[in-house]
Amino acid sequence: MCWYKPSSIQLLLILNMIILISGLQACKPDVKVITAKFFDVKGFFEADSARLMKLDPIVKKTVSHNGKAETKSLHIKNWGSELSLFINSDINKPAWHDGYTIVETPDLMRYTAKEPDLKTRELTIKKQGGKVQSITIVNSTKNLLYTNTEKLYYRPDSLYRIEKTQHVRLIGTNNYKIEGILLQ
Repeated sequence: MCWYKPSSIQLLLILNMIILISGLQACKPDVKVITAKFFDVKGFFEADSARLMKLDPIVKKTVSHNGKAETKSLHIKNWGSELSLFINSDINKPAWHDGYTIVETPDLMRYTAKEPDLKTRELTIKKQGGKVQSITIVNSTKNLLYTNTEKLYYRPDSLYRIEKTQHVRLIGTNNYKIEGILLQ
């Protein structure tokens, strides 16, 4: 019986392969942390929704459809759902970082869409002493079948307002308004 004895060159090649393979295990792609370039709308409203859930204020809520309104005083069970249009107006997506013009002063931040296909057309944040006083958002979606415009207004600890106009071809126009005034 004959035993195989590798030559020193073969041993060196095998050793180099083992080192190379073990070295590849340590190679990992660089992880880039992307920080928000714009005001963090989503983070702000998620935090405020959690705060309002704990506070559980009574809200005088008026809902209007084409001029017919109904008002009730109630507790909002899910603030995340109630403020979802605000949360979904977040403009912090990497593909959109060059899509907005920015005007910023110590008391005002305004982002205006440069491209017509961006849903959030304008976002305005007014601050006082570094604290958000109000947020105004204008969203618009247009295609061959319908036009949808949303005007969202929010004042922490005071009120929120959603005004929505939908125009659908062959069906007509619907106007909606939701206003919540925090009583406590």
